[in-house]
Amino acid sequence: MGAGERNLTATADPAEAVFILTRRSGRLIAASPAAMGWLHLPKGSLSHLSIVDALILRLPDTHDELRRILDRAATLRGGESIWHRSLRVTRLPFGRLEWSVLPQPAHTTAPSQPSASIDRWQVAQGLPVPLLLIDLSGQIQAANSAATTLLGQDIPSGTATSDVFEGLGRPMLDWLREVHEGRALSYVEFLKSVREDRFFQVRLSDDRSILPEGVLAILEDVTELKLLEEQFLQSQKMQAVGQLAGGIAHDFNNLLTAISGHCDLLLLRHDRHDTSYADLMQIHHNANRAAALVRQLLAFSRKQSLTIESVAPDQTVSEVAFLLRTLLGERAQLALQHDDAVSKIRVDRRQLEQALVNLAVNARDAAPSGGQITITTRNMTLSAPLLRDRARVPIGDYVAITVEDNGTGIPANILDKIFEPFFTTKRVGEGTGLGLSMVYGFVKQSGGYIFVDSGPDARPAGGTCFTLMFPAEAAPEDDALPPNPTSLLGAAMRPTGNHTVLVVEDEAPVRAFASRALRLSGLEVLEADSAEAALNLLQDPDMHIDLIISDVIMPGLNGPAWVQQALEHRPGTRVILISGYAEESFDEHRAAIPNCTFLPKPFSLAGLVEAVNLKLAD
Repeated sequence: MGAGERNLTATADPAEAVFILTRRSGRLIAASPAAMGWLHLPKGSLSHLSIVDALILRLPDTHDELRRILDRAATLRGGESIWHRSLRVTRLPFGRLEWSVLPQPAHTTAPSQPSASIDRWQVAQGLPVPLLLIDLSGQIQAANSAATTLLGQDIPSGTATSDVFEGLGRPMLDWLREVHEGRALSYVEFLKSVREDRFFQVRLSDDRSILPEGVLAILEDVTELKLLEEQFLQSQKMQAVGQLAGGIAHDFNNLLTAISGHCDLLLLRHDRHDTSYADLMQIHHNANRAAALVRQLLAFSRKQSLTIESVAPDQTVSEVAFLLRTLLGERAQLALQHDDAVSKIRVDRRQLEQALVNLAVNARDAAPSGGQITITTRNMTLSAPLLRDRARVPIGDYVAITVEDNGTGIPANILDKIFEPFFTTKRVGEGTGLGLSMVYGFVKQSGGYIFVDSGPDARPAGGTCFTLMFPAEAAPEDDALPPNPTSLLGAAMRPTGNHTVLVVEDEAPVRAFASRALRLSGLEVLEADSAEAALNLLQDPDMHIDLIISDVIMPGLNGPAWVQQALEHRPGTRVILISGYAEESFDEHRAAIPNCTFLPKPFSLAGLVEAVNLKLAD
């Protein structure tokens, strides 16, 4: 026996086993502490060596002989082994090879015998790969140290897998038997820890050389990947619902523009003493209510038109408190708490007020027997990213607005649904299910974040707390100058001289209302029902157009696209784009159109005429 072989045999004690794990190509993956010492391998050197290079200094064999052993091992089937003196090479799942020192059997090539299973498992105890032995009754027979560390608990022999993992969606025993019998459709599943909110990728291998009536489980923590997957799925879900809501809102805005517009035209011919006046005002009032409902849909889909300005949140809360106290009535008490020198934020003031109203009304309804609602504004600075509820809030300065109540709280089974449009727990007629979805959309469109705390774990004292986080606005170096009042004088101007307006709108009722309203204000109006028709109309070089009013979303060429073509031959023509979507949704296209103004739908007769007067006076 050579010196190298004597060294191998000397380390064959399972407690001090020389054990090496490689790929089928021979590249080293892992080695037991005894193997690292015996081979004199420094830490961090495994990935740079092959098994042939590692053994050549310790065995009496030549490089070519060791290469032939590696080539033979690569042809083995799962669980089979070959012996070379006291060195055994065993084929493992996933194209890996196990090189170990064990007492040599009488045969040279045969499937691994159960008698060697104890030795192999003792060797596996020192592996950095988390491993479990699971029998076909679903009980864990053994776990190596890496597995207990990963799972964060001791796993005695006989522990049921159902006490450790959940979330398979079918009986665990069925999956174990399918893998053991070689008929499983998948050898990999993602399971959740019973004790913690963690996820693991579990790979099963039918390694009968260790446990003849069971499987080997290889674990990997995929909690972070699972969180990213949930974030992606949630964003996809909310985006799909948002697109649906935005599409519905766009169509409704066209209808509401026609309804409210023609109602305005009728009101021009009926004063308050007319018998029809009250009926027309009812139509007008309910059209405005419908428009507010549509704005909530657009808020959720983040396609509403926002008027962004610098807002002092503590001042806004104080101003809206009078309205809130009226809405809350005597059942709920309202308390306000503000930090000193709360930073300003850039949001739409009207939408912020509406969001506060929605949250306060929900808080009131959550405490039918009465309670207290507290609204707090405070500055906060994140020195490290905040990871919470599938969101990542970057470092920086923020303003937090919290709306807190001591009501019944939100059940855990619906907590992840509360921001979905039309979802409500109220009875029919008591709510639309759009209040919280509007808040969600407004906050997201404003670049903020919204979180909710409810339930015994988050709030042991009960109740619910909504937290709205907005980026704090940087303090200006100099005081901003107030707007020049003379810039607003054009709003009251009537059109002077003869002006011609081209109205391009594919919705006939909207086009009819806009054209009639502008003719009543003394303008000459031309109409087109598509971009192509408008371009054909403008081919007449003798036709003079002072102003183009065009819808944005139309069949064929959209508004910005055809207007850019028209301006190539008619530079300097004023443009007003109208749409039921937000101005931000086509900002890139509008930037390419000089002297362009946006008018959101639905608009009233007065709003349309005012926008046209301002544009013609520009």
